[in-house]
This record gives sequence, C-alpha cells and structure tokens, in this order.
Amino acid sequence: MKLWEKGYQIDNLVEKFMTGDDPDLDEVLIEYDCLGSMAHAKMLAKIGVLTSHEADQLSLALHHIIHLAKTGDFTVQFQEEDVHTAIENALTNQLGDLGKKLHTARSRNDQIILDLRLYARDKIICLMSEILKVSEVLCLFAKKHRTIPIPGRTHFQRAMPSSMGLWSLAFAESMLDNMVLLQSTYRLIDQNPLGSAASYGVSLDIDRQYTAQLLGFESVQNNVLYVNNSRGKFESVILSCCVQIMNDLSKIATDIIIFCTPEFGYLVLPDKFCPGSSLMPQKRNPCPLELIRAKSATLQALLFQVLEIIRGLPSGYNRDFQETKRPLMQGFETTLMALAVFRRVFAEIEVDKTQCLRSFSSELFATDKVLALVKEGIPFRDAYRQVGSALEQVTCHDPVENILSKTHQGATGNLGIELSEHKIKSYQHWVEQTSLQIAKMRKSLIDTTILFPV
Repeated sequence: MKLWEKGYQIDNLVEKFMTGDDPDLDEVLIEYDCLGSMAHAKMLAKIGVLTSHEADQLSLALHHIIHLAKTGDFTVQFQEEDVHTAIENALTNQLGDLGKKLHTARSRNDQIILDLRLYARDKIICLMSEILKVSEVLCLFAKKHRTIPIPGRTHFQRAMPSSMGLWSLAFAESMLDNMVLLQSTYRLIDQNPLGSAASYGVSLDIDRQYTAQLLGFESVQNNVLYVNNSRGKFESVILSCCVQIMNDLSKIATDIIIFCTPEFGYLVLPDKFCPGSSLMPQKRNPCPLELIRAKSATLQALLFQVLEIIRGLPSGYNRDFQETKRPLMQGFETTLMALAVFRRVFAEIEVDKTQCLRSFSSELFATDKVLALVKEGIPFRDAYRQVGSALEQVTCHDPVENILSKTHQGATGNLGIELSEHKIKSYQHWVEQTSLQIAKMRKSLIDTTILFPV
C-alpha cells in the first residue's frame, strides 16, 4: 500500500510521471531512512507513544532491512513510490500494527529532508577526503618541480617567468579554499529537520533535541516551516561548492591540455590516459581532462536547475522539491569521480625540463629590467617607458636564477608549500574526527548488542 492511500487509484500514466526515477534514486537512501526511523522510534518511546520493547523491535527490524539492502535483497519497488513507503510496508508485514505506529508525528516531508541531510553529510566528508588527496598530489608536484621555470602568461600572452611549482601550488591552495566552503556547508546542513512534519509541527510533545542527539546533529533546525523552505536551498549551497571544485579542475585540466601540446611540450601524459583516434594513428588524446572540463558545465547546469526549481515556490512543501534530489546526487557523484580521475592522472604526469627551459625568450624579462632600473633610483614610470621603447635591448637571463630570486611570500622563490601542508593536516584531523562521530552515531543506532545485550 501507498502511505497516502484512501480507497482510490491514481491514473497509471500520471502515477508513472509523478513517481519518475524516485525508486531508483531512493535505493541510496535506504540506510539513512532506517537510521532516521530508529531515532524516531526511540523518541516515540521516550514520550510514551511506544514502549521501549516496541522501539527495540522496530530498531532490530530496521537493522535487518539495512543488511538486506546491502546484499541486494531489499529494493524500492515502483508501486511503492519511495523509500519511506517500502520500509514502512516491510515493517508492517513483519510486525503488524507495530509497523503502522512508526509514522506517528512524522511526514514523508521531514523524512526525505532528514535522509538527504544524512546522505549529504557523508558525501561532503567523501568530497573533503578526496580534495585533501588531490591537494597532497599538487603539493608534492610543486615541491618536486619548484625549480623548473615556465613562461607565465596573462591574456594568454607571454608575461613573466613563472614555475611549475607556482602553477601547481596555485591549484593546491584553491582546493584548500574549497575545503573552507565545504566545512561551512557541512555546518549549515548539520541541523536536525526531523519533527517539522509537514511544515507545521504536530500536537504531540515530541523531543526534537533528542533525535538530533541520536542522529549526531550539531543542532535542531528550529522553525518547522523553514525546515521545508530550506529544501532546495541547502542542496543548491552544496552544488555551489561542487561547481567551485569542478571549475578549478576545469582550469587546471585546460592548462595541462595546452602544456601537453607539441607547441608547448612542458608536460607529457602517459599513454594509458590517452585514447587514440579511429582515423589518425599518431593521435594521443587527453580525453579524461576534456571530460572533466565538460562536466564542470554539467555541474553548473545542475546548480541552475535547483535554483530555478525553488525560485518561485510558495512556503511549505511543494512536489517540485522531488526534482532537486536527482541533481544533488548527480552532482556529488560527478564531482567525486572527477576528483578521483584527476588525481590519478596528475600523479603520473611527467615534466620535460629541457622544453620548459627552451621556451624562454628575452621579452619575459622586460619587467625585471624595469625593476632593476627602479633599484638604481629611476622612477618606475620612467623606467617602464625606457624599457618599453627599447624592448630589443632586453636580454634573456637564467630563468632558474630568476624564479629563485623572487623570495617574497608566495613568489616563485618562496612558495610557502609548508603552509598548504599544514592546512592539509589540520583538515585531515577535522575530517577524521567528524567521520568518527558519524560512525559512533551509526554504531549506537544499529548495533544489535545495544538493543538486546547478550
């Protein structure tokens, strides 16, 4: 039975349209829905709606559903519409009237928001872990190649001497800034929505703080109407973080593609990352990097989709929210895969030092010539015009010596790699501690020895 059934049937075509791919998407949420139901059952027992024994029976049955889902023996069927219906039907089939009691003081509205919050917390931790691995690879590259010079560019024209170390570390620092965004987003969604019901609370003295504690939330999302109003908003914030990550990957992917062309030749991609052409036998194509670049556009489209869905909605639950679930899940999976692929490719990229040195020409040292004149006491603007009117007199210098001579903070001779390494360690500690808290929450809810001590 559907949870809302009242003795009539929905038109088959309309039902197919409304249900869509929700049953498939909800397969990912089975464990989270069970965890939320365990916490809800304990809360109902605390306020006297259930007995402690009934709550334990429900928790044990929910634990069994999690086990069946992991082995592929529990799925969400189309006729059940969603994960909430599938689980409640299973509980009712097994426990009879007790299974029907679990939905007391709860709506599918706050259920799905809870499921997605728990899911998103896990996925954000996965994203953060992957970003830290990427940052480590970028820092290692910067440290290994910090003395290899390359032409720096503005407007894509030759500008000033740069280095492989400066280039790589720029992306490491950008990735670590993405950690700031993700950590802030994690704290935003780390609020318990359960108990808001259908947007307006219930006429029972439920304990929302207790369910927040059981589920490991930092706090309760206070206003019951805002809980539903925040659906889509929180998803868009998460997707915005994913967009920033993917944009960084797109930029460095484009750089690598350019640097690997014969006209540049700074970098060499291993064959195993380069599919060929069906027509041209000489081709080695940087396809993984091109797809990372393209998928960054996909993430922007997913974010825009969610923002447009929620933009004109009135307060309270609206069925439109169903369409925000798919882009959220797709956004997480695409970003995680892109990070993993990029890390694998970048870890094995080779640098052609000879080609990097060969790429230098005299005009790259024009600004250094201007600053040398400034040191002699000539005003900067006069020195600028003097060099600019006689560029043919600018000579090429040792590019390695040049990049190492720039020793102010963050320049090519003083990259500050240790600053990024310190941030990585600090974030790793936060991720480890947060993961332990989530694992402790799962264990306290799922461990049957707690339900029925031996």
